[in-house]
Amino acid sequence: MRDKFHYVCVDCLSEYPGDKVIYLCPKCQANNREDQPPKGVLKTVYNYRQIREWYPAETIFQQLEEDRFLPLLPIRSMESWPGLRIGNTPLYRKDNVIGENKDFEIYLKDDSQNPTFSFKDRASALVSAWAKENGIQTLVAASTGNAGSSLAGICAAQKQKSVILVPAKAPLAKLTQILMYGAGIVPVDGTYDDAFELSVKVSEIFGFYNRNTAYNPLTIEGKKTVSFEIFSQLGFRVPNRVFVPTGDGVILAGVYKGFEEMLLLGVIETMPVIVAVQAAGSPNLVENLDRMEFKVTKSKTIADSISVDVPKNLSMCTGFMKKYKGESVTVTDAEILQASAWLSGSTGLFSEPAAAAAFAGLLKFSKSGNILSGSKNVVLLTGSGLKDLASVQPLLNLPAPVAPDIRSVELAMQAFLSKNS
Repeated sequence: MRDKFHYVCVDCLSEYPGDKVIYLCPKCQANNREDQPPKGVLKTVYNYRQIREWYPAETIFQQLEEDRFLPLLPIRSMESWPGLRIGNTPLYRKDNVIGENKDFEIYLKDDSQNPTFSFKDRASALVSAWAKENGIQTLVAASTGNAGSSLAGICAAQKQKSVILVPAKAPLAKLTQILMYGAGIVPVDGTYDDAFELSVKVSEIFGFYNRNTAYNPLTIEGKKTVSFEIFSQLGFRVPNRVFVPTGDGVILAGVYKGFEEMLLLGVIETMPVIVAVQAAGSPNLVENLDRMEFKVTKSKTIADSISVDVPKNLSMCTGFMKKYKGESVTVTDAEILQASAWLSGSTGLFSEPAAAAAFAGLLKFSKSGNILSGSKNVVLLTGSGLKDLASVQPLLNLPAPVAPDIRSVELAMQAFLSKNS
């Protein structure tokens, strides 16, 4: 394991072996403050030159795909993987979803098809598999809902124990999932950031393995697999843009890292433009990309999964976005709800607000004329709308009951057809 990969601090560039439990760079984390994004986030690095020697250049990606990308994952065997279908989610081409006259391609990557109905299963599966190989039985995480229900479900499949700290105001559907999977749940009367800090202390006191995004470096390794899938599903072509819902920035970093590793292996020659989409009510990553001093905007948005005051992965995301000329956009709650309704009614894909935010970002780019003719544009839909039914209630108008006779039903049908003609 030590030879397969190691960690590099994105801030001080110190290196650490990959065969021990480590979260942040010990040199950098000593001066971290709870009200500031942490320094010392670790990047997982493999022996890319050796991997290029193992496979013929002309078939390297196809052979890596056959091997389930094991040489690019920090585990010894895919036998450690949960016995569930994780990843390999559909990529739907839906060019006409925003109008018949658009001359660019739109692809919707539907990660609500994962076992616990969110993108977070990619990270939870890898963290769980690593824990399994290293004899760790109990895992802990802080979550607004999706990461917690994901870890709880994956641990249930792996016969592991999980403890989840959640803001007490997290959506009921997500809390229900966590409980149904048999996890220990600790509602915290505070924010996600409060739950995050408490989960770190739980790890220190009880020795539980911590899954937190941007704290455990392996979460990015699970999330990067979406980039490999997108490339394969597009017929071994690189998209022009990928729209990514962004909170802490770990999905964003994962998308970047997957494509970056394909660059390093000679599989692709160009990096797609990655668009960080944040809720206007929680813009703390995109608004601090170019600031010398971090400033926080108190988060208030219906998109709870990307509602973060202090983005834990700001440092890594800033590096990726500056190096590869990434773009960003913020969308209002009203735009998110409109995008959710548009997606559901036009494609049959019902996404939670955080996922719909990515589509709202594409809509905003389209309206401003920033999407090139003939370009390929991928939107990450990261979670099911069934996880947060309360947020879409303003869109709903449930008709009053009718009498149980055909004439009453006919009148209801006439009203419906008139409204939708």
